[in-house]
Amino acid sequence: MDKVSKIVAAMRNNPKNVRYDDLYSVCSHYFGQARQSDGSHAVFRTPWQGDPRVNIQRGKNGMAKPYQVRQVLRAIDVLEDEE
Repeated sequence: MDKVSKIVAAMRNNPKNVRYDDLYSVCSHYFGQARQSDGSHAVFRTPWQGDPRVNIQRGKNGMAKPYQVRQVLRAIDVLEDEE
């Protein structure tokens, strides 16, 4: 199991305890380079129609916001279903 797979498994297990840097790495792996990463937000494009973006931001103490972790997990599920 590679590093990204381990992080995704940990995200699924506990979305409230995910470091922002780990979430950013997962998004970069699945969605490519961030379309926007200046300021407090990073925006990644997704390859499907509709709402084609994933928006993440750093929460307190360098942690990711749990609702954004769940959004990323849903986007990964959609991406894997399409493949």
